[in-house]
Amino acid sequence: MKTVVFIIGGLFYQLNLCSQTCNNLNITHQADIASVCSGIAMTMIHDDLSRPYLYVANKEAGLKIYDITTITSPILVATVPTTAFDTLHVMNVSQTGNYLYLAVGNSFTNPQKGGMAIIDVTNPSAPSVTDYYVVPGSHSGGGIVKVEGNYAYLGAMGSGLVVLDVTSKSNIQFVSQFVPSINYPPITNPNPNYYNARGMDVKNSIVYLCYDGGGFRIINCTNKLAPKETGRWCNPVMYTPLDHPKAYNNIVVDGNLAYIAVDYAGMEVLNISDTSNITLTGWWNPYNAPNNNWFSSQVHANEIHLDKNCNHIFMSTGKSDMMVVDVTNPTQPDSCNFYGGVSNGLGTWGIGLYQNQIYLTYICSVIPFASNWTGVKILTYTPCTTGLGESAVFDNIKVFPTPADCELTVEMENKNWISLDLKISVSNVLGQNCKSPYTVPSSDKIVVDISSLNSGIYFLHLSVNDKTLTRKFIKD
Repeated sequence: MKTVVFIIGGLFYQLNLCSQTCNNLNITHQADIASVCSGIAMTMIHDDLSRPYLYVANKEAGLKIYDITTITSPILVATVPTTAFDTLHVMNVSQTGNYLYLAVGNSFTNPQKGGMAIIDVTNPSAPSVTDYYVVPGSHSGGGIVKVEGNYAYLGAMGSGLVVLDVTSKSNIQFVSQFVPSINYPPITNPNPNYYNARGMDVKNSIVYLCYDGGGFRIINCTNKLAPKETGRWCNPVMYTPLDHPKAYNNIVVDGNLAYIAVDYAGMEVLNISDTSNITLTGWWNPYNAPNNNWFSSQVHANEIHLDKNCNHIFMSTGKSDMMVVDVTNPTQPDSCNFYGGVSNGLGTWGIGLYQNQIYLTYICSVIPFASNWTGVKILTYTPCTTGLGESAVFDNIKVFPTPADCELTVEMENKNWISLDLKISVSNVLGQNCKSPYTVPSSDKIVVDISSLNSGIYFLHLSVNDKTLTRKFIKD
């Protein structure tokens, strides 16, 4: 059992919720890539063109590129030193096509200017810097960078959100800058040092920004010259009456739900369907925030990823290494697996997922937890899969429209499902069955009548024998 707090109409209710079942992930250690404390491994990504390379933001040591053709024996093939971009430390890395985008500038104890560098990795073993940009007047480093289309969105810590035109990779152009107000949440004498643009997701020119002690902000960048904040959230439990909101660190957005890692307050699940009225859907809060302590808490949730097939959230959690949270029912997020633990004297910062691979970066630190080893641990896990004959059923599945009014359509590229005993059902966010399972007729598509459902969030379950794939949808 666990306790989750919901905020309803300004009142607080505690519900005792049963732990959800979780697949056996079989998390297995494959390799270590050791670094040194003068070159901390911050975060990393696997090459998104499916080439066998790992890109590591190695802070003072620059960008490191590893060949992981043999996953148990990574080979360093290239280094881009910080001297290539004004000696600014590499804090974060993202990728679009053959280009890497680095958030640069130390944001730790000796902050630097913040900026962004672009690296051409057409040949990953021979990377080249095409250009870099430094935010004028910045003094607290770079936190994160995301790219959508021809624009890069730089979370420049205390300098807020910076929008950059990257149409020409050799000529980065400033477009606009937006620094959210530090007067939210409403606390007494806000400290400017606690408000940093450090976690981000971007979808259709909307930036979902984690603003550290300033909570969660939604910034509409449709007009790139004039970004506008259209929504904000900070859990009232954290600032009323304690006057001490926790750090909103990282986010992943899935439809109308936002999953946010909140330092030692676990993970919040927010409904963002109405940006002017963001609400708390669920809260994974295993150590009773806000009544816990930053130094003694066993979890310091930092980076976060979603495995949509499994409905699992993977989080780097400081001295607890990594926690896996089941969000099949987002109102009842619950831990279902882990790696490491508080007794090993190590602490994580970053996490990356690629296929069945997990990458964890460990940092050297003293507070809020002690950790004296830095580098990358490579793990593998068993993702949600189906049997050989059943797997084809779930290839390239499309469920639309969402939101939907009367009917929901399901299309699957591979028609092997016609010969199988495929069943379908619908449940609400409380796990209650709304439509009885029935055998699907042979057809090129499946149409599900949802006209009798009330407006809200639901889950469509496709089942073959004992295998089930779940997809979330919204009923208008």
